[in-house]
Amino acid sequence: MLKQGLHQKLQQGLSPLQIQTIKLLELPTLELEQEIRRKLEENPVLEESTDSADDVDDVPKNISLSEYQSDDSTPSYKLYVNNQGKDIKPQYNTFSVKESFHQSLENQLGYSNLDGRSRTIAQFIIGSLDDDGYLRRDLESLSDDIAFRLGIETSEDEVERILLVIQEFEPVGVGARDLQECLLLQIRSLDPTPSRELAQIILQDYFQEFTKKHYQKITSKLEVTEEQLKGAVDEIVHLNPRPGGQIDDSYTEQAQQIVPDFILEEKDGELQMTMPKFNIPELKVNKRYADVLLNAANSSTREGKEAATFVKQKLDSAKWFVEAIKQRHNTLRNTMNAIIDFQREFFMSGDEANLKPMVLKDIAEKTNLDISTISRVVSSKYIQTQFGIFSLKYFFSEGMMNSSGEEVSTREIKKVLMESIGNEDKRKPLTDEELVVVLTEKGYKVARRTVAKYREQLNLPIARLRKEL
Repeated sequence: MLKQGLHQKLQQGLSPLQIQTIKLLELPTLELEQEIRRKLEENPVLEESTDSADDVDDVPKNISLSEYQSDDSTPSYKLYVNNQGKDIKPQYNTFSVKESFHQSLENQLGYSNLDGRSRTIAQFIIGSLDDDGYLRRDLESLSDDIAFRLGIETSEDEVERILLVIQEFEPVGVGARDLQECLLLQIRSLDPTPSRELAQIILQDYFQEFTKKHYQKITSKLEVTEEQLKGAVDEIVHLNPRPGGQIDDSYTEQAQQIVPDFILEEKDGELQMTMPKFNIPELKVNKRYADVLLNAANSSTREGKEAATFVKQKLDSAKWFVEAIKQRHNTLRNTMNAIIDFQREFFMSGDEANLKPMVLKDIAEKTNLDISTISRVVSSKYIQTQFGIFSLKYFFSEGMMNSSGEEVSTREIKKVLMESIGNEDKRKPLTDEELVVVLTEKGYKVARRTVAKYREQLNLPIARLRKEL
C-alpha cells in the first residue's frame, strides 16, 4: 500500500510543463528546430510570430486571453517566446563532419559495373557492414536475409562475388570478414617490395604467431633475419585495422551536422558567451482559437462545450510548450556560464592540462539545479571556441590527488600515461607495475589496477603486445 502511494505521489509530482522542459533540455539545436516544426504542424493554436519584439516580456498585440481562465492561468506574456533576440539572423553556423562511411561506399557503388540485381544485393551488403568496415555476418545468413527482405533468391557464391567487388572500394580493407583479411587486402594493394612481400606471407601463413608476437618462431620458420622481420612488421603496423573509422571516426551517420549551441569568444581578456541565432521561429498563441474558446464557453450546446474542451487542451499544450522553450534557454545559458566559470583557465588557454577535475555535481551546486538536469543539458550539446568545437561532455572528468595534495584531472593522468608509454623502450615495454613507478615519480600516485583501467580506456595493449623488434 505504501509503495503504491509513493508511486502515485511521484507520478503527480511532475507537471506537464516540467515533463515538456525535461524533454526539450536533451535536444541539440537541430533536433529542437525539428520538434518545434512538428509542434507547429500538429497544434493549430501555435503559430509563428511575424511581430518583432525587443523584450520577451512584451505582451503580443494580437493575443487577447485576459478572459481565458483555467486552474493554472498564466499571464499572456508567457504565451509568447522570442527565440532569436534583437539581431535576428536566419542563418547559423553548421559544421559538417566528414562523409559517412556508408555514404562513401554507396557513392562508389554508383560507379561500378554491376547490374541492377547485383547492385541491390551490394547495397544490402554495404548496409550490413559495421562502423569499422567489417562484415561480421556469415554469407549463408546474409543470403537468407536477402531472400527474405529483398525477395531475391541468391547463393553464398553470388554474395561473395559481389562482396569481392565491394572490397575493391576505398578505403582499402573495407568489407573484410576478419582482421587477417582486412590487413591482407591492404598489403596486396601496395606496390610490392621485399618487406611487403614478407609481410603478406606472415599475414597469410603465420597470422597467429604474429598477433602473439612470437617473432622467434617466425624468423626460424621463414629463415629470415631479425632485420628483415622488423621491416615486414613495420609495414603491417602501418596498416589500418579499422578502415571504416577513417571516413568518420568521431560521429555517427545520424549526426552529419553539428550546430554549436554556444559560441565563446575572448575579447580584451574577457570571455563572452552567446547562444547563436538559429532558424527556430518565434512562437505565439493563435488569437482565433482563444476567441473560439471564449465564444464556446458562452454556449450551452454539447458541441460548444466539446469545442471549448478541445481548444482549452490545445491552448494548455501551446502554453506549456512556449514556456518550456524559455526555460530550456535559461537553463542552458546558466549551465554553460557555470562551466565556463569553472574551466576558465582552459577556455583562456586551450591547454588540456588546464582542465580542472569536474563532475556533474560541481555544476549542479553552482547552478542550484539537479544533477539529472545538468546531465540532460550536457547531452549532445557543443560549444564553439577559438580552439575548436567541443562536446560539453569533454569538460567533465573525475579527479584524484597528486603527491602535492592538489586535485588533478584523470585526463591529465591519462595524458602522462600515454606519454610514458610513447617514450618507453619498445624492446622492453613497461609493465603496468613499472608504469605505476613511473607515474609515482612524476607525482601521480595511482594503483596498478587504475593504470590498467586507464591503459585499456586509451586502447593501449599490455606490455607483451607492445613489444617491437
